[in-house]
Amino acid sequence: MFNTSRMSPVARTDTSIVEQLGRGLGLLRCAIGISALLAPSIPARPWVGQDEANRISVRLFARTLGNRDLALGLGAMFASNTGRGLSSWVTLGALADTGDFLATVASFRKLPRWSRWLILVLTLGAALVGGGLGFLLARSAEDKI
Repeated sequence: MFNTSRMSPVARTDTSIVEQLGRGLGLLRCAIGISALLAPSIPARPWVGQDEANRISVRLFARTLGNRDLALGLGAMFASNTGRGLSSWVTLGALADTGDFLATVASFRKLPRWSRWLILVLTLGAALVGGGLGFLLARSAEDKI
């Protein structure tokens, strides 16, 4: 554990930067969730292709994922405003992104050729960024105790 009282002002600022990144990730999740609710075929298209993205069942499923991202984003925003639990919400989002990555890997060869690598990189990147940020936020919270 770090003792932040002995750190320079610059090092202490890093904690607020990490918290701002957590809040930003929450805002991004809210935006993704809202866009999936309002225009579900857009986020579905890279996963299933243009033709399938317009099917009612695919749009329904995209909206459910939009609800998930909106809930995770709102949870992160609420935690950021209260100063408690942000690391948990960010880590839970990373867990959801890891599930998206694993599902993408499982169906990789059946995904549209033009987007499969994009989806793979985006889901893995989101999982790694969220997981790393969740870890840093948890460490930051430990330092405040």
